[in-house]
Amino acid sequence: MHHALAIKEKGYTPHTRHLNTDGSPVYTNRLILETSPYLLQHAHNPVNWYAWGDDAFEAAKRLDRPILLSVGYSTCHWCHVMERESFEDQEIASFINSHFIPIKVDREERPDIDAVYMDAVRMLSGGGGGWPMTVIMTADRRPFFGGTYFPARDGDRGAHSGFLTILRYFADQYANNRQALLDRAKETTQRIEASAGPQPAAGIPGSKAFDLGVRQLQGNFDATDGGFGHAPKFPRSVIIDFLLRYYRRTGDQRALDMATVTLERMAAGGIHDQIGGGFHRYSTDSKWLVPHFEKMLYDNAQLAEAYLEAYQVTDRSDFAEVARTTLDYVLREMTDPEGGFYSATDADSPTPDGKQQEGWFFTWTPAEILAVVGEKRARIIDETYGVSEAGNFEGRNILYVAQPLPEAAKALGMSVEDLSSQLRKAREQLYRARELRPPPHKDTKVITAWNGLMISALSKGARILGEPRYAEAARRAAVFIKTNMKTGDRLRRSWREGEAKHDAVLDDYAFLAAGLLDLYETTHETRWLSEAIALHIELRDKFWDRKAGGFYFTASDAEALLSREKPYYDGAEPSGNAVAAINLLRLYEFTTNEGYRDMAEQALKTFGRYMERAPTAVPQMMGALDFYLDEAKEIVIVSKSPGEGVKPFMKSLAERYLPNCAVVVTSEGKQAEQLEHLVPLVEGKVAIDGDTTAYVCEKHVCKLPTKDPEVFAGQIATVSPLSN
Repeated sequence: MHHALAIKEKGYTPHTRHLNTDGSPVYTNRLILETSPYLLQHAHNPVNWYAWGDDAFEAAKRLDRPILLSVGYSTCHWCHVMERESFEDQEIASFINSHFIPIKVDREERPDIDAVYMDAVRMLSGGGGGWPMTVIMTADRRPFFGGTYFPARDGDRGAHSGFLTILRYFADQYANNRQALLDRAKETTQRIEASAGPQPAAGIPGSKAFDLGVRQLQGNFDATDGGFGHAPKFPRSVIIDFLLRYYRRTGDQRALDMATVTLERMAAGGIHDQIGGGFHRYSTDSKWLVPHFEKMLYDNAQLAEAYLEAYQVTDRSDFAEVARTTLDYVLREMTDPEGGFYSATDADSPTPDGKQQEGWFFTWTPAEILAVVGEKRARIIDETYGVSEAGNFEGRNILYVAQPLPEAAKALGMSVEDLSSQLRKAREQLYRARELRPPPHKDTKVITAWNGLMISALSKGARILGEPRYAEAARRAAVFIKTNMKTGDRLRRSWREGEAKHDAVLDDYAFLAAGLLDLYETTHETRWLSEAIALHIELRDKFWDRKAGGFYFTASDAEALLSREKPYYDGAEPSGNAVAAINLLRLYEFTTNEGYRDMAEQALKTFGRYMERAPTAVPQMMGALDFYLDEAKEIVIVSKSPGEGVKPFMKSLAERYLPNCAVVVTSEGKQAEQLEHLVPLVEGKVAIDGDTTAYVCEKHVCKLPTKDPEVFAGQIATVSPLSN
């Protein structure tokens, strides 16, 4: 089969400026054999790429060359730029092929490699990291140079030293001054090894850590536009979780205000896709107006959950609507026919003249809007969403909520109800028109961890919004992973086009287990609780640090890299250690197995000094601490027959923000008997007088059972204040 056809059959159309007269690519390298869309994007570069593996390192030793490691992902804008400028450049490619062994890595498939070498980049450059990541290292994998994006040549984009100059310098140094590079590589490797994993703290922090976190956030809060700090602004859902937890336990209005203002401004901004739902990656400005247009599954899962929980706290229907449209976007556009969820869509999209331009798919001119919706609705769109002839992004318009609906309605001489109705119809028209445009590239990898986050969001969406279809989507995704992403007993990280690859890491186990616990509490199907327990047995056996506590990022039998990381801080995704700690506390409440609580305690001690010193860097771990310090609710609802009379009690649960709990719904007889071996708290609980009965317990001591949903609502509403 011709290579161009082979790559198309894998679901990706090659793009290269080097074509034969028949339109086929001139160059084809080893990446043609991969399934990762990011690697396939580079399969027709003139660079002679290797995938990460023994072949590359053996070639480096045999040819006595350094390794050029390039790490990115398929929807990364600056990865595309560096590809066009450098990796498609024949002069640069020829130099790389003659002096280096080049390796391409998809960071989404191999986050273990990415994490280790990102640490190296920060150490070597003295700055932050990012993608594309560029590392030059020895054949034994020790780095001596690191950076991110580099323009191709001196002077390009104002650069003092372009990529080709850097390559020439290190090729010369490797040939003529190698010992200096080897010394630097040794020193960097030692620093990476020394920094991997924190030391245990003396004890578990108390409530003062929460107070410090809120003060730190207040000092960094943008009261006008929401969010924290200056541009660029990232939607850190873990901060919202921290603030809502703090408000629940203290009643501090300032914490709730910081959360709700941030959620309001993000929902109104261009970072929120006003037409299709969902959120872009981050805002390049302080007002959430101009986004970086890629859409990531992990962002949308976390944001949907943040808006759902804010809806529970505030009863604001606008927050519920944002959550609903975000979940609907994922089901509509990011779901594999078999049930798994895709990873991301690109920031760049094709323009009518065939060029790739960031954000073109999502932006509009007034004339385009007029042609789609007609004069009346065009005026409504223009007034509400800030459309102008000049535009707000490269001559086009990013739609954002320019003013509150009552003000827009007044300006248009309409009622708010009529305006809302017209806007809804206009958005539907614009969405259908937008779908006729060439779409951004979609990365159709299914990542276990990110699917776990989405299973959580959908499960909570089903429960809180009363939407059974969300539970069904979560269930299908869970079945998909169980069916397709296990090789024997081994969980895999990534799946695409029928092939599961790469060993799962901590995040995959922890996020999936969290999702399955949420799915269990929504569907009451015991299999998901059993699956979550099995995942944590695997984590205990292969990831747990028995000496110092906490989980390593990779399994004990995984590929040995320069260090075995033990992540604790929250980035774009929450820390796997924090999510695992919360899972352990939840599993303890379900099972009464003290081993789970002991491991959670040790993890909190291990990472305690970070919570004490910089709680805003570890807000998800603060969530685990909040759970640990709380009087968590153990809730058992028993009916005479499956599902009978359960809805009023589930409605009370849906309306109550209750982050620290374990919810079990069962029926008398066989179902309860089968569940008792997993959840001992079920034993002896019956539907009193044949009526559905709720039992609310704390520390395995129960309040009086009740058949009255209103009494039940009062029992779950009690909150224990934060204390040392």
